[in-house]
Amino acid sequence: MIKVIKPGVSQEAAADMDAKVKATVEATLEDIRTRGDAAVRELSEKFDKWSPESFRLSDDEIKAAMARLPEQTIDDIKFAQTQIRKFAEIQLASMHDVEVETFPGVTLGHKNIPVNSVGCYIPGGKYPMVASAHMSVLTAKVAGVKRIIACAPPHSGGPNDAIVTAMHLAGADEIYCLGGIQAVGSMALGTETIASVDMLVGPGNAFVAEAKRQLYGRVGIDLFAGPTETLVIADDSCDGEMAATDLLGQAEHGTNSPAILLTTSEKLVADTQAEIERQLTTLATADVAGQAWRDYGQIILCDTEEEMLTEADRIASEHVQVMTRNPDYFLENMTNYGAMFLGPETNVAYGDKVIGTNHTLPTKLAVRYTGGLWVGKFIKTCTYQRVSPEATATIGEYCSRLCALEGFAGHQAQADLRVARYKSKAA
Repeated sequence: MIKVIKPGVSQEAAADMDAKVKATVEATLEDIRTRGDAAVRELSEKFDKWSPESFRLSDDEIKAAMARLPEQTIDDIKFAQTQIRKFAEIQLASMHDVEVETFPGVTLGHKNIPVNSVGCYIPGGKYPMVASAHMSVLTAKVAGVKRIIACAPPHSGGPNDAIVTAMHLAGADEIYCLGGIQAVGSMALGTETIASVDMLVGPGNAFVAEAKRQLYGRVGIDLFAGPTETLVIADDSCDGEMAATDLLGQAEHGTNSPAILLTTSEKLVADTQAEIERQLTTLATADVAGQAWRDYGQIILCDTEEEMLTEADRIASEHVQVMTRNPDYFLENMTNYGAMFLGPETNVAYGDKVIGTNHTLPTKLAVRYTGGLWVGKFIKTCTYQRVSPEATATIGEYCSRLCALEGFAGHQAQADLRVARYKSKAA
């Protein structure tokens, strides 16, 4: 039997918050669409107290940012980017153009074509999300995108040196110190000084996520993403300290970040609850993580591993950490997750920062139909066809009858013309 020990926020309350964000974003995007740079500057002044002569960083400003960083920090950024580049290149190598004769004289194929321009948003308000530069800019670069622009908000009164360095080392062609709705809006809609892009990627707060949702269609996006979600699946082989650490480690993303413990162990439930209370007395980000756990944290107790699997697929979490005796059971059978972390030796932080897999992942049940950001998201798979005179005479007759079946006279005429032109030649 599945028993909810600790419920999270109600669906009604969450929907009310979403509606307020939606209205704010709609008005803001319309302002950017109408007034361009003037609106962007006003928004930056209002929300970030930031209004430089140019939001785009010059080469000298980028070099100065890198010069201010310790050598160890630059080495660490390069190490992370090496891991992420390596896995992205492996993923790219798995994608192939194809061309094949499917019927005598009929050649079909597809080409994998990179998107021409991409705008990458790197969060940097409460936390400077250096890793998001690797995940978006670097992955787009490996995919072959020709123009990559990157935006991050000011941090502590100006561009964050580590984010700027990561953007530059990852291969960004244009770097802007600009945040929030005004950043994604200007990249998608274009302004007098920022040329629009074909696609937006990268995580962000609720307003950034909603802006991407509303802009989808005018530009492509990587995925619909909301607050970070984490699900810890554990049995009695896991201890309370590790479960609590991993739950709070993701809850610190934001006060509305869901963190869920799914377990078959009553002892682990009690130990984890006690350990969470203890860790919240010392954790530097306890103000955020504690509120998230209080309002959005959940504990669900199951009788069997099979029940945990059913619940895990229902929850459909962005991050799924499995700390059971047989974690491969969930790898082999679970279908709804953004990224999975198998065993106590790994954790979500590795995926977020350094190990090589991408940390831009779907939330709010979107894992039911999409995976996370990867090289393939930046690539269009476009089909083509080539037909011999002999084959068009045959295919055309089938096509003509099928068009007539549907009442498409113009379509039928296209087929009939080929039959008339080429059938005698084929004979």
